[in-house]
Amino acid sequence: MKSPLRVLALSTLVLSSLANAAEQLTMDVHRDANCGCCKAWISHLQAHGIKVNDHVEADMSSVKRQLGVAPRLASCHTGVINGKFVEGHVPAEQVLALSKRDDLKGMAVPGMPIGSAGMEMGDRKDAFQVIGLRNDGRDEVIAEYPGN
Repeated sequence: MKSPLRVLALSTLVLSSLANAAEQLTMDVHRDANCGCCKAWISHLQAHGIKVNDHVEADMSSVKRQLGVAPRLASCHTGVINGKFVEGHVPAEQVLALSKRDDLKGMAVPGMPIGSAGMEMGDRKDAFQVIGLRNDGRDEVIAEYPGN
């Protein structure tokens, strides 16, 4: 006979696992075949519970245009989550917050700042911002990450 505490613990574990699976976000990531930092960013997302569908593209400029990524926001890879773009080395915490921002078309970390998600190279960290592109076309600073 199983103890009531053990049954309760197993039930809690199963329900928690089901809730996590239901909440797991899936992102399509479009990248160039030869980009190592894109793979590192994908690993960063997966480590934070985001499922990634990896798409190797021959023409990233075309992908960015189709998704509405402005050239001023460009980086190397482009993700799409719930119809919104995620450009460049956006940290997972900001990607997760994007689903709660109906006022944004997407967000970006322009360029490839050292120390951003997927661009970790030793102790160096460049300061960078996560920029949101609002539905009205204006930019908004979503988060700022200091350098060292």
